[in-house]
Amino acid sequence: MTNDIRQVAHPDAVKRFDTAELRRHFLIQRLFRPGEVSLTYSHIDRLVVGGAMPVAGALPLPASKAIGTDSFLKRRELGIVNVGGSGRVTVGGTTYDLHPRDALYVGMGAGEVSFESTDGAQPAKFYLVSTPAHASHDTVLIGAGKAKQVKLGEDRTANKRTINQYIHPDVCRSCQLLLGLTEFEEGSIWNTMPAHVHDRRSEVYLYFDVAEDQRVIHLMGEPQETRHLVVANEEAVLSPGWSIHSGVGTSRYAFIWAMGGDNQDFTDMDMIAIRDLK
Repeated sequence: MTNDIRQVAHPDAVKRFDTAELRRHFLIQRLFRPGEVSLTYSHIDRLVVGGAMPVAGALPLPASKAIGTDSFLKRRELGIVNVGGSGRVTVGGTTYDLHPRDALYVGMGAGEVSFESTDGAQPAKFYLVSTPAHASHDTVLIGAGKAKQVKLGEDRTANKRTINQYIHPDVCRSCQLLLGLTEFEEGSIWNTMPAHVHDRRSEVYLYFDVAEDQRVIHLMGEPQETRHLVVANEEAVLSPGWSIHSGVGTSRYAFIWAMGGDNQDFTDMDMIAIRDLK
């Protein structure tokens, strides 16, 4: 297992960060390592972001020292999305098949978790996001076709997209975790534009299906002090509540968004007019 810890960065400090500092604090790389579980513990709302890539046999989900409990789910809930080949997730002795772009919500206290690939030559890549929990909810398998779909954007602004809401009050119950997957229409490349902030919730983005020679330019920072990160395939970005989180790709891509914080109101956003960005 690999484990990284990220401290909170104040917006006044972020104004003075160079490229290397921005990447060190907010960009998560090498999420998917063959035969490993990789976890990053962020002090931003105590999010845990990770990847599990089983190749030969099952990979257990460990409880790292940063979490402070003897089992990962003792005081946490977990969202899982498979962005690789088909695989299986076992939770408390029950096994769930996850095909590409299927999701699984796992409630607090559900038991030990392990990951397997159906075919080690085409391994599953399980993307993991976890938040602290205060109550136990049922574990729910959410197939790609079972998500709630919200269509947004227009061709003329190159942001026509479908938001697939997986872990959402209209789909399954959770304590604070929200999670979904956004896909773009052909020719659209802008995500979450016009931009917004929501100081009541923090967020993390995983960009995937990015071609090897292409990138996503992720915009972050305060609306009047914007910064950017150049993001490659299967890299994630931590987004504190004070930061915008928007981006544009050099070609078509997809991303998974996940949130934790004070509420589960997906529409709770403080919108920023494009003319006010600096």
